Amino acid sequence: MELSPFEADNSVSCRLASQVPDVCRTEDCCLGVDEAGRGPVLGPMVYGICFCPVSKKEELKDLKVADSKTLTEAERENLFQKLDEAKSFVGWALNILSPNVISTSMLQRTKYNLNALSHDTAIGLIQFALDSGVQLKEVYVDTVGPAEKYEEKLSHLFPGIEVTVRPKADSLFPVVSAASICAKVARDRVVENWKFTEDLGEVDTDYGSGYPNDPKTKAWLLKYLDPVFGYPQFVRFSWSTAQTLMDSKAVAVCWDDDEEDGERAAKRQNNRSMLSFFSAPAGGDKSHQTHHFFTERRLRSLNSL
Repeated sequence: MELSPFEADNSVSCRLASQVPDVCRTEDCCLGVDEAGRGPVLGPMVYGICFCPVSKKEELKDLKVADSKTLTEAERENLFQKLDEAKSFVGWALNILSPNVISTSMLQRTKYNLNALSHDTAIGLIQFALDSGVQLKEVYVDTVGPAEKYEEKLSHLFPGIEVTVRPKADSLFPVVSAASICAKVARDRVVENWKFTEDLGEVDTDYGSGYPNDPKTKAWLLKYLDPVFGYPQFVRFSWSTAQTLMDSKAVAVCWDDDEEDGERAAKRQNNRSMLSFFSAPAGGDKSHQTHHFFTERRLRSLNSL
């Protein structure tokens, strides 16, 4: 698994993929979808797909793939190696969502929550497999949100493909277990080898699990909280844990428009608001001179439309 495309710029998301086996272009295939790193406050979330011919389901099962959360790191690495060696009939693809992308997406003006981001990423990977020539007939997905609604959504988007969405799908369907292993191995490697673009000196890499309730993770967050600039991009600053620490430990910033509108802020500072150039003069004051910008363009203020 070559992670250098993501490591070159870990502030943006990145897609990685294996070669598509020739047999997957000619035979009906099944595909599993799962993620790793949805809950942690540190590091990326990785979505993975794994696919193989329907006729090879038993061979995939014989590789002893299992839910990645039930395996040790060494076991996951060993199973990923086996999946990679089975490239004559197994393919995979990953989408690494950087912490920066996750947080900026969730905090943008138009709300884009983690469930919507997860759905769109999974849909994008399924479409990627189709665009790559994989003959998909069956898709199995570990649910995000209500399984029935998610299944209906995917079935509508991919007509002709039998879609199955279930909670804990990674423990029910080997092809989802395989996707889970690919995603978890990628996330573990990215976190372990994270390159900090910020000037933090010798970084303590004892993050703990990365989950908000882990004391080691909380201690790391406190240690690397800059009182002015906040957190390095390794941290999902949209998580409530990070926001709470910033509110309590960082320097308070007061924006004028948080407390008062632009007109009142300008008046307090003895300045004119930009809006004043568009308003009619109070009491019909004719001494008010309109700027030539407006007169040259024959623009005038209106009291009503």
